[in-house]
Amino acid sequence: MSAPGGGPAFLAFSEKGAALAERLRRALGGTVTCTRTVQGFSLSEWTERAFFTNSSLVFVGAVGIAVRAIAPYLKGKAVDPAVVAVDECGRFAVPVVSGHLGGANDLARAIAAACGAVAVITTATDANGLFAVDEWAKRQNCAVTDPHGIKGVSAKILAGETVMVRSAWSIEGTPPERIRLTDGREWDVCVDVRRRQGSGLCLAPRALVLGVGCRRGTSQAALESAFADLCESLELWPESVCGAATIDLKSDESGLLAFCEAHGWPIRFYSAGELRQAEGVFTASAFVEQRTGVDNVCERSAVLAAGGPLLERKHAGGGITMALAWRPFRLDWRWQDA
Repeated sequence: MSAPGGGPAFLAFSEKGAALAERLRRALGGTVTCTRTVQGFSLSEWTERAFFTNSSLVFVGAVGIAVRAIAPYLKGKAVDPAVVAVDECGRFAVPVVSGHLGGANDLARAIAAACGAVAVITTATDANGLFAVDEWAKRQNCAVTDPHGIKGVSAKILAGETVMVRSAWSIEGTPPERIRLTDGREWDVCVDVRRRQGSGLCLAPRALVLGVGCRRGTSQAALESAFADLCESLELWPESVCGAATIDLKSDESGLLAFCEAHGWPIRFYSAGELRQAEGVFTASAFVEQRTGVDNVCERSAVLAAGGPLLERKHAGGGITMALAWRPFRLDWRWQDA
């Protein structure tokens, strides 16, 4: 299943609510549905569809309606979309689920700015004006590899203790209150594309592009197995990969397309001529050049799509080649809009 997107799905239950929803749609994008104008409207059907196809849902009505509607579909903070309830008078915008990782807190603030409402933010770190590690991870384009670890970090901050952050990147700006950088073995949060020894919260920067070469007709399962082997050999977080690339001869490969879709990756296709223009030293293959017109597909395509150097050269096996390249990536300490 592809990642949810498409902007907020607004649902209103009255003409007054529909007018507010339309006002918010003009400011924030998305779609508006009013139960009064849809014959045979089903709240459960609308919610199920919107829950799995939109990045966020906004119920223009009572919080209780939103809670009962989404309850059957909730899976966890790492995968649920943002859900916000706003009263039809536009006085209060209340994040219901996925305040940080899903962006419901930010959406409530945006709604408040658009219609003059008060954003009712109840997450503990926000209520106390303290650093929210999961919101920071989202804003910095990092994946939380185990959302269960968020609670421990937040509890430590709320208890007035210092949280130690280890990062493979420098982090611009001044660390927030109760946060300290470390390069030692003891850490509470680690920011790295590779797995590191420790028991804290690991954040995987989405900083890598996967270059792929494969035989005609290669299956999705074979590609999944090759990717798992690559990540295991490098002790790499799979979540650090954010896109894929290959030669345009593979643009109709159903297994490759399904593999990328399953991971939510965009895939870029390059001609042999474009691949030959990639800058760098690559692992040449006379066989590959004979078949495709260029001496290497996976390394060259990864570098072109990423706009950065190789992290890992060609891994080959079973008719599949894979390589990884760095995208430009930076971190700062901002976790909320100024």
